[in-house]
Amino acid sequence: MPLHWGKAPAWLFQRMVKLCRAVTEIVVTDYGPDELLRRFSDPVWFQSFGCVLGFDWHSSGVTTTVCGALKEAVKGQETNLGLYVCGGKGGASRKTPGEIEGFSEQFGLDADRLVKASRLSAKVDSAALQDGFQIYQHVFVGTTEGRWAVVQQGMNTDTRWARRYHWLSEGLQDFVVEPHEGIACDHKGEPLNMVAAEADTARQAVVAISQRPPDVTVKEFEKIRCATVGGAETAEDGYSPRFRALAMPERHPVGLADMSSKYLQKALVGTYEKPPGDFSALLLQPGVGPKTIRALALIAEVAHGAPLSFRDPVTYSFAVGGKDGWPYPVDRNAYDRSVTFLEKGIREAKLGNKEKLDALRRLDSWSRTVGARNEARSERPEAIAQSISSPRPSPRRGEGEQSEGEGAVSGER
Repeated sequence: MPLHWGKAPAWLFQRMVKLCRAVTEIVVTDYGPDELLRRFSDPVWFQSFGCVLGFDWHSSGVTTTVCGALKEAVKGQETNLGLYVCGGKGGASRKTPGEIEGFSEQFGLDADRLVKASRLSAKVDSAALQDGFQIYQHVFVGTTEGRWAVVQQGMNTDTRWARRYHWLSEGLQDFVVEPHEGIACDHKGEPLNMVAAEADTARQAVVAISQRPPDVTVKEFEKIRCATVGGAETAEDGYSPRFRALAMPERHPVGLADMSSKYLQKALVGTYEKPPGDFSALLLQPGVGPKTIRALALIAEVAHGAPLSFRDPVTYSFAVGGKDGWPYPVDRNAYDRSVTFLEKGIREAKLGNKEKLDALRRLDSWSRTVGARNEARSERPEAIAQSISSPRPSPRRGEGEQSEGEGAVSGER
């Protein structure tokens, strides 16, 4: 999605909150709060819902504004609806742990488990999956039964694109092995993907390296960094020529040249004194960020032969594809289900006729726009070949850091 700046008018946001509340009540009443989590974790439904609420369908602001509207819509109704919303954009995202603890006390939930889920999902998308998008929005939606969903978004100010990440507790087997319910972005790259299934050996190697005395690891890192940045590679070192590619900015958003050995040593002192038991624990270790993970991953591959993954896990896009046939066409069945589901919710909502008609017109316009673009794309041979050679994972189920309120409608749209 294009990265847009600005704010939604107050009159629009107020109406979005009203419609969001109405549809939320319908979903919860007819299907239960768990279904709302499933819907919000579906990138297609989420994008469709944003369009219904009246926001730009192809804008980074749809994420922050829809999440802000949901938080306002649910506020004060948490007990009746059986769900709550925490976090937001910028500074509000950093309040997420405290908000989760407050609702956990209110509803008798395990706060430690939920806060860990929030922190770990944010850490995965900022440090373990290094795709060049900096997380700036994090919303945690939970139920009074302890289940949850996370919708967060990252921005790349150089390319002026945004990427949205969807998480769902239902069916989640491992936070660091293919954990996403979906990722929406119009551009695909070659990120360092430490949560790819094929990166298991690398994850184990990185954890083992982090447990060693810091001096040993820093010495290895310095040798690799100097050779890569300075170009002094010798066969006697025993390093694979592949590490030269690892320093390329287009493959690694965080380059090696700006990585400090002092910074790495400081982070490794903590992991040496309190060794992490697994990759999840390493990500949650204080002081361990993207640069630390990148340095450890580089050492794991170059010095120890652990293969890394550069597969981009993006699964959804809503824009016109390029000449290479990417992004993937929208899943038509999932898309049609989303439209039908929202039509039912709008018609049954406690709204005036004009509000219902306006919402249905927006949904119809969104449906025709995306449907036509997807149709045109799918007719291109290269798009068909791409979708066949890179199929999306099937759904798990049968059917398929910000202030809220005013803060949700200001700054980046």
